Amino acid sequence: MQWFLLGVALLLGGYFIYGKIIERIFGVRPERNTPALVNNDGVDYVPMSTGKVYLVQLLNIAGLGPIFGPILGALYGPTALLWIVFGSIFAGAVHDYFSGMMSVRANGASVPTVVGRELGTAAKHFMNAFAVILLLLVGVVFTLGPAKLLGNLSGTSVPVWVAIIFGYYMLATIVPIDKIIGRFYPLFGALLVFMSVGLLIGLAVSDHPFYASGMTFANLHPDHLPLWPLLFITIACGALSGFHATQSPLMARCVENEKNGRFVFYGAMIGEGVIALIWATLGMSFYQSPEALNATLAAGGPAAVVDEVSRSLLGTVGGVLAILGVVVLPITSGDTSFRAARLILSDFLKFDQKPIARRLLVAIPLFAVGFIISRMDFDVIWRYFGWANQMTAVMMLWAAAAWLKRHGKFHWVCTLPAVFMTGVVNAYLLSAQIGFGLPMSIAGPVGIASSLVVLAWLLLRGRNDKDEVDMPALASSQN
Repeated sequence: MQWFLLGVALLLGGYFIYGKIIERIFGVRPERNTPALVNNDGVDYVPMSTGKVYLVQLLNIAGLGPIFGPILGALYGPTALLWIVFGSIFAGAVHDYFSGMMSVRANGASVPTVVGRELGTAAKHFMNAFAVILLLLVGVVFTLGPAKLLGNLSGTSVPVWVAIIFGYYMLATIVPIDKIIGRFYPLFGALLVFMSVGLLIGLAVSDHPFYASGMTFANLHPDHLPLWPLLFITIACGALSGFHATQSPLMARCVENEKNGRFVFYGAMIGEGVIALIWATLGMSFYQSPEALNATLAAGGPAAVVDEVSRSLLGTVGGVLAILGVVVLPITSGDTSFRAARLILSDFLKFDQKPIARRLLVAIPLFAVGFIISRMDFDVIWRYFGWANQMTAVMMLWAAAAWLKRHGKFHWVCTLPAVFMTGVVNAYLLSAQIGFGLPMSIAGPVGIASSLVVLAWLLLRGRNDKDEVDMPALASSQN
């Protein structure tokens, strides 16, 4: 618990210290009208209170990633805790803040438009396709995961739960954002709090120690899988996740003032980091060794770990509530992943989304494709999701670095994590079986070289001081 509490303290310190630095580098303008006020359409652009926007943002971004990822990452030992803490502070929260605030400055634009403004038309078209594919993978992963948990809990078949969850996603995707997402998320948030606090108390009063004696940072993975680059792909949500860049624009369309951005975007990522820290600590404490954890994963995957840990620490009733708290996370990210995919496609096709018929015209094909993908093997989908997720983060970080450099600001806060993660995703793609299957002796150096090439491009490109288009002034009665 001492190591866990130290990690939480560092995350909170990162919010108050480094988050403030990031806010100053970006340069908020509280007097500037936000897209929520200027473009209020009652569907996607809807002004909401800061507390509600924060809660929706947290539930949007915190899917299965900060639970399943840290459980899998726990196999590597306490090194996973370092990546969660320092990755959240210096990479993930920075990524989320800029993806949200750059969208605010771009009139609530989706991530392909934001990336395209900084990296060019080719990058925009690439991100249009790539982001939709990622969101479909997320939507499917965040359907199958909770369906398995609910199936284990209720005894009802998984396909039935898949159909029920898909039906909810369809409804949440097309109705105005404040009708379902804005109203029911506070209840979901209460379940999330119970899950987090309940499991922490259960762990604190238990006699489960870390299976890593002396808090070693050696690689403890029972299958001897390499830390680099696999750990940084395995633990994405909870440290750094490109999926968040697709979600932040949803709340960029609801933020009432730019000064709220640090709490909403940077702060929500810190909150997700705490969730990831909880589950990584549980994985390393509940089981006596990495081999014991790996045996449970082999038998039933991360869902089996969630079920076993929750019921053991909190009993039958408490365990059920904790599992429901876990189920809430992917469902509240799956619904907004399809919603974000609808918005990206509608932006590309220039479809007005106020008429419900236009929303259905985009949403129905998305769900049809999502259903087809859901018939694939879950483990295969998860591996592709992991790479696509971090590749999206790389694109967003480079776009943020280019935006900062273009405006003569200190771009290294985004450039350094972008350089690191470029090496990670390229080395992973070159070495993984879903990629080229090359030995790490080749994949590693090539991945690092690719990072240096992109860094040279950023440093050598010229500066262009085009500013964002200011929002039109609102009538005094609306201000």
